[in-house]
Amino acid sequence: MRRSRLSVYVASFLLAVGTALTGAAAAQADDTAATGGYVALGDSYSSGLGAGSYDSASGDCKRSARAYPSLWAAANSPSSFDFTACSGARTSDVTASQLGPLSSTTALVSITIGGNDAGFADIMTTCVLQSDSACVSRINTAKAFVDSTLPGRLDTVYTAIRTRAPSAHVVVLGYPRFYKLGASGCLGLSETKRKALNDAADYIDAATEKRALDHGFTFGDVRPTFTGHEICSGSSWMHAVNWLNIPESYHPTAAGQSGGYLPVLSSVA
Repeated sequence: MRRSRLSVYVASFLLAVGTALTGAAAAQADDTAATGGYVALGDSYSSGLGAGSYDSASGDCKRSARAYPSLWAAANSPSSFDFTACSGARTSDVTASQLGPLSSTTALVSITIGGNDAGFADIMTTCVLQSDSACVSRINTAKAFVDSTLPGRLDTVYTAIRTRAPSAHVVVLGYPRFYKLGASGCLGLSETKRKALNDAADYIDAATEKRALDHGFTFGDVRPTFTGHEICSGSSWMHAVNWLNIPESYHPTAAGQSGGYLPVLSSVA
């Protein structure tokens, strides 16, 4: 009987010690993640084109102090912050020129990518300047590209990120829908074009989410945070066609970066 009680006591003691050690290790890991470096990669939706307050040193990359990576870094003080996202970037640009800061000490990586590979600028030009049928046809071509080619390109980028930053938490953020449908009194594109553009955003988001999850990354869906703030909503966080500054068209405003993208990154980082 005494031996049995002793065995139970010893087992309980060892379990308590093990739990304490495991908890300490987890806390240490969390602390490491919290104080590690942050690297922001991607295209114009990450660089902050459309938000203003651009870093003159970033040139045509248009990296903004109002972009969600800058806002997250300012609020969370990571041990280092490297902002290499660039307006106009495609997947090949990320692998060629944005991955340098990644290392074994990188704790967090964020990225938006894939829209330019699918022909974002040409889609928008076609839909703004040409007919409904031309717009829908161009979007269908882009969808075929998303099905056949984009997954492989995303795999290349995601594999390169994981290779260079093996311990990082990687957050892949998607794209918002552009238009509030059914809005009365909203000038510009037809309802057919608006719906087709929204469908295109959903299509690329679905493909991106699948590839991100298959790599063990987190997908940050910004469509819910932008709901009610699309073009034609009356409270838009997206630039409509801006003839005075065409590149900013269909990009998030400063409010879109702080209210649409930042909360999503913050919730999963």
